[in-house]
Amino acid sequence: MSELHKFIFDGLPVRGQLVRLTDAWQEVLRRRAANSQTGAYPPPVAELLGEMTAAAMLMQGNIKFDGALVMQIFGDGPVKVAVAEVQTDLRLRATASVTGTVAPGALLTDMVNAQGKGRCAITLDPRHRQPGQQPYQGVVPLVDEAGLPLADLAGVIEHYMRQSEQLDTTLVLAADEQVAAGLLLQRLPVQGETNLSQSNVARDDAGAADEDDFRRLAILARSLKREELLGLDADTILRRLFWEERLLRFEPQSGATGPRFACSCSRERMATMLESLGQDEAQAILREQGQIEVGCDFCGQQERFDAVDVGRLFTPAAQQSPEPGSVQ
Repeated sequence: MSELHKFIFDGLPVRGQLVRLTDAWQEVLRRRAANSQTGAYPPPVAELLGEMTAAAMLMQGNIKFDGALVMQIFGDGPVKVAVAEVQTDLRLRATASVTGTVAPGALLTDMVNAQGKGRCAITLDPRHRQPGQQPYQGVVPLVDEAGLPLADLAGVIEHYMRQSEQLDTTLVLAADEQVAAGLLLQRLPVQGETNLSQSNVARDDAGAADEDDFRRLAILARSLKREELLGLDADTILRRLFWEERLLRFEPQSGATGPRFACSCSRERMATMLESLGQDEAQAILREQGQIEVGCDFCGQQERFDAVDVGRLFTPAAQQSPEPGSVQ
């Protein structure tokens, strides 16, 4: 069962989270493999998308925000875009668009940042937008402060948090066909600093001592090996890494209140997308194919629209005839 664990270090301005996505992540891969048009992801793409999903879950779990956190990686390699979305209640979905050959063992630079044009965007999309309100978004290139390409997603997110949010963050990520997992440590913001949720914590004693504590804990976190993160349970991982620290742990989130796969697509939303094509384009597809198939990249759901369906989309409601047996 997928789980999200939250904890703080007693007496230190550092918080942490550990996520293990099992059934939720396996459902993402199962639906992709069942799609006859795309087939399963190449292993390096699945690993990247799993790490993104774990990272998005950790970031959503770290903020107080009513809406979706959407993480996107896009660039100029065979993986044109990869997206992981996590809602406030920890419902998740993820997808990637692959248009070229991905070699075994390919790294982030090979898949997305081949010509140095890759970007990482993190968007907070409010569930109930006010008139004129726009989603909050931060975008960073897939390079470090010196302009050198970043080879893995954890480095990209750490760089994003430093550049966009001014928060010291340590992230360890791993994924395979069974588990997507991540460990996040973050130094609590001091007065005047803000994070994604625009909150701050006032501390009079913040300073070099805080930085030293965080640096020490970050070294411990980075000692976690990939096989340990994927194969060990949360209790074992935290005990092995921080056995000398006083951890205050919160109740794990799992099951109906924990990380789980869910997609918000519907026939109505697909119809709206079809409307955005315009009537001329929709009619052209109908003439060529006889019907229009619209699929959800996240869950694989397919909807078909025939000439009657398309006609209704572009006919004002007042001109539409009632369905047989309907009451006006």
